[in-house]
Amino acid sequence: MWANTMSTSELGANLEAMLEAMDLPAPAAALDVAAIARLANEFFAALPANMTPAAAPGAALPAPIPAVTDSVAPPATPASAAAWTPDNPGAVPVYGAPGSPAYIRNAAEPDAAAPVVPNIAQPAWGVPSADAAPSAPDAMPDVSALAQLADQPWLAEHAVLPENAAWIIPGVASPLASAPRLPLPSGPFSFPNVPAMPTPSAATAPDLPGYSAARGRGSPFDFDVSFPLTSDLFSLPGVPGAQSLPGTPVLPSSPPEEVPSPPTNVSGPNGADALARTETPGPAATVPAAPGAASAPAQPRAAAYDFSPRMTPDLALDKRLFDPYSIRRDFPILQERVHGHPLIWLDNAATTQKPNAVIDRLSYFYQHENSNVHRAAHTLAARATDAYESAREKVRRFINASSTREIVFVRGTTEGVNLVAQAWGRRNVEKDDEVVITWLEHHANIVPWQQLCAEKGARLRVAPVDDRGDVILDQYEKLLTPRTRIVAFTQVSNALGTVTPAREMIEMAHRHGALVLLDGAQSIAHMRTNVQALDCDFFVFSGHKIFGPTGIGVVYGKADILDNTPPWQGGGSMIVDVTFEKTVYQQAPARFEAGTGNIADAVGLGAALDYLDEVGIENVNRHEHVLLNYATAALTAIPGLRLIGTPREKAGVISFVLDRFRTEDVGVALNQEGIAVRAGHHCAQPILRRFGVESTVRPSLALYNTTEDIDALVAAILRMQAGRR
Repeated sequence: MWANTMSTSELGANLEAMLEAMDLPAPAAALDVAAIARLANEFFAALPANMTPAAAPGAALPAPIPAVTDSVAPPATPASAAAWTPDNPGAVPVYGAPGSPAYIRNAAEPDAAAPVVPNIAQPAWGVPSADAAPSAPDAMPDVSALAQLADQPWLAEHAVLPENAAWIIPGVASPLASAPRLPLPSGPFSFPNVPAMPTPSAATAPDLPGYSAARGRGSPFDFDVSFPLTSDLFSLPGVPGAQSLPGTPVLPSSPPEEVPSPPTNVSGPNGADALARTETPGPAATVPAAPGAASAPAQPRAAAYDFSPRMTPDLALDKRLFDPYSIRRDFPILQERVHGHPLIWLDNAATTQKPNAVIDRLSYFYQHENSNVHRAAHTLAARATDAYESAREKVRRFINASSTREIVFVRGTTEGVNLVAQAWGRRNVEKDDEVVITWLEHHANIVPWQQLCAEKGARLRVAPVDDRGDVILDQYEKLLTPRTRIVAFTQVSNALGTVTPAREMIEMAHRHGALVLLDGAQSIAHMRTNVQALDCDFFVFSGHKIFGPTGIGVVYGKADILDNTPPWQGGGSMIVDVTFEKTVYQQAPARFEAGTGNIADAVGLGAALDYLDEVGIENVNRHEHVLLNYATAALTAIPGLRLIGTPREKAGVISFVLDRFRTEDVGVALNQEGIAVRAGHHCAQPILRRFGVESTVRPSLALYNTTEDIDALVAAILRMQAGRR
């Protein structure tokens, strides 16, 4: 019989073999869909006599058995019921007769003009279990219904069918039977295998809103895979730092109103987008027209290696169903064992692990594309250049910059902040000017500004935070004066997880004439970033914190600001012309990329962004909020454990101290059980001292973490307290 993975050609070959076995004439030409349908009908007509012929239209047919669930096995044979007819639209789904399409009717909404679709990929009796195949219905579906799929928009909207759908035939498993099933939680905040942790007495799982297999409808394709909101699963009164998902996104996630239309030809080597390689814009030219057609002026040429947003189409790739257990398999290092235990990686704020997609892309680059970029005419140089500039375009699209001219590759967030402080700061900050930061900053967003202020005679001013770890906005705004030249602050604190009100703080700074650098090192992998909506002047992040390679990072800067900022380093391709008397520099971004860049790791960063786009950043944000609340509730139930920082809005970082234990000892004990956390000052000493501590234990979350990871963390801490470690 036909399998779900068969192509059209394989299906045709099987049909031909069946016809030959039954001494039926084989077709003289290659089979198309219509031919397959005709031959299949001939095949059904030649079936043995024990295959009961179809009843006449409108006659009573066997009724389907309800769809199988995990706890209910299908009956052996279908029961009887009234057949569906146009006068009886509320009847249960039935097969039609050979010679006419088989239909499924939405019996739950007979008055809603529910669409009628061919029943091709689902049996009328539901999904068979692996050990109980239902017997044959009285009538088999007409294979010609396959040809009607292209005319069924309802299917495209509500169903995900294989390109070559299999007909369900007795003894052949349904393609839906092997579909993965997500486990339901056993109850809100139960902690299996964790000693001394309370478990709710109710063993029933909460009703997950928005997630059901069929929602009580007649169609087997009508399902909703949206995930529940945290607030629908549980509430955490009195638990510091725990919160429900915000009602609105932290950052604007919608693109600008005007959506650029894709070009007709943008493909290049490696699937890279087309590059415009001219050095300067030229005058409009006339494109030769076809005979009898009017000529049209050509578009002006773009600047060197400049991707315009209009040059690259939105590929609209389908997002995969979010499942952290499946995602874990994409990361080979998570299969490691440490001290005999499976590795549990909860040190994501320091660095994230790398998926196979990134590892394979790096390997492919070195095997097939390795070359320096931009300055050669040979094939490998063209491949490397395309891959490198394609990665720049992926970054632009991921953070919604207006042009690739605004994307500068650097080694990481630290180098990005230093570039802005030294290149822009030296030109624009003078004696008695002011630079404003906050108490939440990482050392990388403190030290470069201290150095600049010391060199220029400027003042470094620090916005305070309250006892929860939130920036005090009215105090922050009082620091802004006409002498403020730049404000630099983090979007998410690496020590506390505080999510700052970035857009509001940027608007305040701009009202006082200051520019803003936003540190996105801890936010880039956890929430949607839209630099145009934020209106920040600079944005910096590191590739290794977003599942990309180490040694690569990004500075986003508004094009007009970058073009009026002098280079930081000299040499290599950042020049247009050099004499002993004068050097003419390239425009951004080339003027800030002296020498040979980290080409391979830039390409790897592009692959990481592709991977995260496939998973869906909103899915990651939702999943991490659920884990954060789960972990907060579990950890605060441990006697003697104190959370450091409980801000109103928090990302996937938790800092804590444990009575009678040094943070370093906690980190070592957890490592003995294969659990990796960070224990120390996290390069953020000022904010920890604000809370009266010198160091903390910091588990931090990512898309591949699960509640089992949190359970293991809690159990290890309890064992350590009990003296077992």
